[in-house]
Amino acid sequence: MREILARDIMTRIESSEAEFSQAAGATLARIEQALEDADLDFETPADGIIEVEFDDDSKIIINRHGVAREIWVAARSGGFHFRPHETNWVDTKSGEPLYDKLAALIAAQGGVMVRF
Repeated sequence: MREILARDIMTRIESSEAEFSQAAGATLARIEQALEDADLDFETPADGIIEVEFDDDSKIIINRHGVAREIWVAARSGGFHFRPHETNWVDTKSGEPLYDKLAALIAAQGGVMVRF
């Protein structure tokens, strides 16, 4: 019986990891497209990481954090963690949606308006 329960738990964990990976990947792809549309310089140095570079040499780094199952954003103004909630990613402290926060961070740090 314990073996069956353990397998069930592992199946749910693996499924959750796969769902997180798919959702985070789609979100990062949408972010990349919006950055391209806004003609911003960015690099993807590794899978799950986007580095947005501004004229003043500052950066905003967006990355998928698999262990925490979050998307993390590091900007000049601070670090932010976003968790999936219903159909959106929301800041774990403020509840602000990822795309809204990211657009505000890019506007404040780089002076560019981005639409997601």
